[in-house]
Amino acid sequence: MTTVALLHPGLMGSAVAAEIRRNGHTVLCCPAGRSARTRERAEELGLVTADLPTALERSAVVFSICPPVAAEEVAREVAWLGFTGVYVDANAVSPDRARQIAGIVRSGGATSVDASIIGHPPGETATARLYLSGPRLAVRAVARVVDGSRLQPVRLGDELGRASALKMAFASFQKASRTLAAVAHALADQHGVTDALLAEAERMPTRLLADRAYLPSVAARAWRWAPEMDEVAKALDAAGLPTELAQATANVLTLWGADKDDPSQPVARVLRQLHLHG
Repeated sequence: MTTVALLHPGLMGSAVAAEIRRNGHTVLCCPAGRSARTRERAEELGLVTADLPTALERSAVVFSICPPVAAEEVAREVAWLGFTGVYVDANAVSPDRARQIAGIVRSGGATSVDASIIGHPPGETATARLYLSGPRLAVRAVARVVDGSRLQPVRLGDELGRASALKMAFASFQKASRTLAAVAHALADQHGVTDALLAEAERMPTRLLADRAYLPSVAARAWRWAPEMDEVAKALDAAGLPTELAQATANVLTLWGADKDDPSQPVARVLRQLHLHG
């Protein structure tokens, strides 16, 4: 069995720790300086508490699951203490930041694995995927820790940054779409048309992100949709609501100007057009 240090047991980290423990491994955490709720979670889960130097000395694998703003700070502390095992950076960071963090932990002697967790915190009613990229043997060691649990390991290859790229791609849709939904409902509420908006929502397709074949149709209509989003921005402004998401959408739509009324374009070409803005 493997000894794992988890930094730090927040909501997702606690769920990950529980799955690792359920697999028969020992999980250490460092509650010093953390919130009372973090310490309570550690106690509830039966995690072994230790100071950071002791946890690192005893552990073969370290999971870093923290707010993205703290990812480098945690990595530097681990590197400074000379950890030489496998460091799993499972934070929501860009591929470039993931590679920077890998460089930090390598400077202390550790091997870095780029990871991303997609899904609800795993438990009795939910499963999640742990996407992994990086050195093959290190990825294999991490996968063994969670294999067979409700946190399913998925290998993405040897290139550091792939797991983070997937997280960013998924989050760009998931977070933005939910935020757009909030803005849409605020505008509907302002004008008393919420029930009608909900009725239209029920008629919408549910596989928007999965339907790549539909994207050329979006590009073909972008010349009409961009001005429409400009009008949406004006309506939001009049209601005292944020306009930035609508304006940004209009800006992106203008990149497909050459595809006007031509839904026959290959998906690859449609997506390539988005890279030409610079």
